[in-house]
Amino acid sequence: MYRSSLHDTLSVYLVTDTAGYEHRSAAEIVRAAVAGGVTLVQLRDKQAQLRDVLPAGREIRELCRSAGIPFVVNDRADLALLLEADGVHVGQDDLPAQEARRLLGPDAIIGVSAGTMEEAEWAVAQGADYLGVGPVYATASKKDAGEAIGTDLIARIRSRWPQLPLVGIGGIHQGNAAPVLASGAQGVAVISAITRQSDPQSAARGLADVCRRR
Repeated sequence: MYRSSLHDTLSVYLVTDTAGYEHRSAAEIVRAAVAGGVTLVQLRDKQAQLRDVLPAGREIRELCRSAGIPFVVNDRADLALLLEADGVHVGQDDLPAQEARRLLGPDAIIGVSAGTMEEAEWAVAQGADYLGVGPVYATASKKDAGEAIGTDLIARIRSRWPQLPLVGIGGIHQGNAAPVLASGAQGVAVISAITRQSDPQSAARGLADVCRRR
């Protein structure tokens, strides 16, 4: 359903766990963020127990369905199946994209992380629908993200595969998103720039405004 429109739906890409922030639950944060302009939501929770992730994930999935935007799960194809997600995003050490597609079907969105050109080549060979490239900037949200690589890799990948959808990730916020888009990314993936803000709707709207001005 959404694979053919990834160039548009990667614009403001929210990565969230199931934890709330301040007075809001995860679902309330997602609802506010979607109202502000988020165009895709990825559920990424490596801490919570599965029995807690499932109900929270289903609530977030329903919010995405109501808004008509894709909902994907990080790493786990089994969880994506249980949550009836639109796809999965995998890292270089996770289930290969080809195998994820075998499990989730031909219409599933399969995203793959890439931090080098070699990783991008492998992901493309595996049939990735889009690449998450980074970390663009230093980030504390993902402990295993590695050193910041800047925007050059996005530009190199864009030059080599002009039609491949790309989203930059890692330390991105409203104030530094423009160079990521200028380098060739269709969108920006963020975590704390929305989920850890007192007004996630306003934060999402600010990022959406930057994306519209690219």
